[in-house]
Amino acid sequence: MNPTVDDYHVIDKELSSRHLDLDPAGYFIIYLDTDAGLICAKHYTNVINDRGLAVDPETGKVIPAKSKVERTATTLFTGRTAKELCVKIFEETEPVPLTMLNHAAYLGREFMRAEIALITGSEYVQD
Repeated sequence: MNPTVDDYHVIDKELSSRHLDLDPAGYFIIYLDTDAGLICAKHYTNVINDRGLAVDPETGKVIPAKSKVERTATTLFTGRTAKELCVKIFEETEPVPLTMLNHAAYLGREFMRAEIALITGSEYVQD
């Protein structure tokens, strides 16, 4: 029997709730600039404490995952497509601003989701 759309949503929801180690090189906040037709990815550096939590490098305070935090991005990457953004980040930036392959795979998936939202005019919310 072929999987249904709901089956795919269940798989995606389960995988989205798994534990992930944080990349010591930092994290990205991804959003769309629909007026400019761009996928945007702000890169932030962070420090991982001895409990595996991201902390603000300046204050040492834990960065909450679900709350809005005012920080300054180190770099803003933009692209019209997921591929263009990946080339800018992974091939044209030295040093590459991430150190974990699962982080790179995650970004590729998110950039594709963002590209689809940009093309279809739908809302994009980073997973």
